[in-house]
Amino acid sequence: MRDDIPARVLAYVVSVTGYLLNILGGLDVPTDGTPTYRGAGLARADEKALTQYRRNTVGFIFQFYNLIPSLTARENVALIIEISREPMSPEEALALVGLRHWMDHFPSQMSGGEQQRVAIARAIAKRPEILLCDEPTGALDVKTGMAVLEGIEQVNRELGTLVVIITHNAVIAEMADRVINLSDGHITGIQRNPQRRAVRSLAW
Repeated sequence: MRDDIPARVLAYVVSVTGYLLNILGGLDVPTDGTPTYRGAGLARADEKALTQYRRNTVGFIFQFYNLIPSLTARENVALIIEISREPMSPEEALALVGLRHWMDHFPSQMSGGEQQRVAIARAIAKRPEILLCDEPTGALDVKTGMAVLEGIEQVNRELGTLVVIITHNAVIAEMADRVINLSDGHITGIQRNPQRRAVRSLAW
């Protein structure tokens, strides 16, 4: 990952989403190339360094929410705080994504969009420098997907978190600063949007 990328929302339209995210998140080693973050090479880092990178630098949001059904929204977010250096409180993280009044609800009492926003709150509670989002709206209808994207946009704006959105929905790329298109594992195009579009102006 380039060191000169600003803290902005980025959208990647790709065909090998899971593997790319795993490389960027320090979970997998590439077969070729040398991914780096702030001058540190990820491919040759030992397990201790990668663990610290994943714990302190990266937050993950997946297409499926991976919430623990027996825990409330507050408790799901609180799980990440126990291993974080300077986390925000669960209440602060949930309020940031618009779930101030849903903190004591269980996942079964929430819509898909609300569950995804709990997942976002869980990912940002540790104040990561990078937020990696794998098809965050893939399982949602348009209206709910927009609500989730607005939450991600707000995290980028208020926390200055670098957000990488992996998606096959090209419309979502219009909310990004930089768009990188991949095909068959290769970059086929890089462009900058002259102006980011607000989420509510998108339609698909």
